[in-house]
Amino acid sequence: MATHRNCDGHLRRDFIQLGLRGAMGMGLGMCDLLRLKAAAENAGGGKPVNCIMIWLDGGPSHFETFDPKPDAPADIRGVFKTVPTKVAGVHFSEPVTKLAGVFDKFTVVRSICHKDPNHGGGNHYMMTGAPTPVPVGCGAFVTFHPSMGSMVSHTRGVRGGIPPYMATPSNTRSGGPNFLGGEHAPFVVSGYPNSDAFRVSDVVLPGGIAEGRMQGRRALRGALDRMKRFNDRVTEDPAVEFDRFYEQGFDLVTSARAQEAFDIGKEDVKVRERYGRTDMGQRFLLARRLVEVGVSWVTVNWGGWDHHGGLADAYKGDMLKTLDQGVAALIEDLAERGMLETTLVLLLGEFGRTPKINPGGGRDHWPHAMSVLMAGAGIPGGQIVGATDARGYYAAEDVYRPEDFAASVYTKMGIDPHQKLETAVGRPVSLVNDGRLIRELFV
Repeated sequence: MATHRNCDGHLRRDFIQLGLRGAMGMGLGMCDLLRLKAAAENAGGGKPVNCIMIWLDGGPSHFETFDPKPDAPADIRGVFKTVPTKVAGVHFSEPVTKLAGVFDKFTVVRSICHKDPNHGGGNHYMMTGAPTPVPVGCGAFVTFHPSMGSMVSHTRGVRGGIPPYMATPSNTRSGGPNFLGGEHAPFVVSGYPNSDAFRVSDVVLPGGIAEGRMQGRRALRGALDRMKRFNDRVTEDPAVEFDRFYEQGFDLVTSARAQEAFDIGKEDVKVRERYGRTDMGQRFLLARRLVEVGVSWVTVNWGGWDHHGGLADAYKGDMLKTLDQGVAALIEDLAERGMLETTLVLLLGEFGRTPKINPGGGRDHWPHAMSVLMAGAGIPGGQIVGATDARGYYAAEDVYRPEDFAASVYTKMGIDPHQKLETAVGRPVSLVNDGRLIRELFV
């Protein structure tokens, strides 16, 4: 896959420096929190909720997707018409026609906003529920929070030899564990799943090595490691616990469920076509296969959404067609398989785009309004939460912050968002600082 650079010239793995705190909101009372948390945990009939996060790196436009402004001037509304959704009175923009047809199965929150216009800062804020620490580079006094995927890994751990957190085709710049330790970084599934030659690197036995022989090599390696540790008196650092990583790798290679999930070629041809025979379409399908075998959190990372110019041409092309077809198929497929109640689906980027189209035919960074798609895990279908003003400049009704988004996601995953964590130097930090639940997701 081509490397995508955002307008700042940094790769996705690079980190932008500045972050600003959003306005503080009031939290729920303890009784409300416990009631809603219990309802969320029971949404799947006692089964744990897993998550597929589709991350549109760069910042997708809310105008050309879920929050069109047909009555605004031409330099704000853009070139696209609106299309009716499956819910009377609600319209989306033309590029997401297929998603409009399954709107009865998901909610769109139109009123999430923050104040950080930088890619790295916005990415960290939306991925973790915490603003980027300011100033950057002050050692132990600065705390970068773990991503939600890493926190789910920390809470649940490896189950049945399957890593709890995976990402495809690469990790996002703020998708890591930070002070939780390297064992909670995602297992990255690279490659091109639409190719007949697709296979996941490093999760199959090398040619000529049978499983019994591998078990023998594992025992020998363990004995040698123990002898070296005894002789050298090695002090283990939990952040680089190689034995733990080795065990996780061994379990993954020998997990029949994991191998089955990775073998996307076994999927019915009609199902593959439904998602779209593109690499991104097949990554959405692979994400479904992974949560189906018990992966707790899958991030599908898609770069290239930083359209400072030529936005209309990009959205008329294959990019939006692929997104629209693939995500609509994912939601419908999960529902038909009875998995939507136990799978949380998220579609978002780090911010929205400016209301006024610039001279280059694009929209610039705009954190003051964005739309987020949320489905599954008991979230009502056919619901619009919040609103922006008439021209899409600012979140104006039922305004929510990234802290509220993260608190709601954690609660849906059965994780207490208000718990205290401890950094590597023993400093206590809140998982989410004063996040309140998006109530409309829990009705």
